[in-house]
Amino acid sequence: MGEQPFFLTEDEVRRLTGRAVKAKQVEFLKAQSIPFRVNALGQPIIVRSVIEGRSAPTAQPPRRAWSPTLAGA
Repeated sequence: MGEQPFFLTEDEVRRLTGRAVKAKQVEFLKAQSIPFRVNALGQPIIVRSVIEGRSAPTAQPPRRAWSPTLAGA
């Protein structure tokens, strides 16, 4: 089975909200307190992990390169 996309698809948002009009989708998501952002096209963008109930992947902090400790410095 392939990996799921990071964001819900347009069809999944339509099915979740029961609305086809973007403004009505946004209205529904606000009413249900579902976190989302609106993209430049006016479409609500929802991170899949919010709906699936698991934590979103987080970036690992960069590892510092090893450097020797100078004695007496």
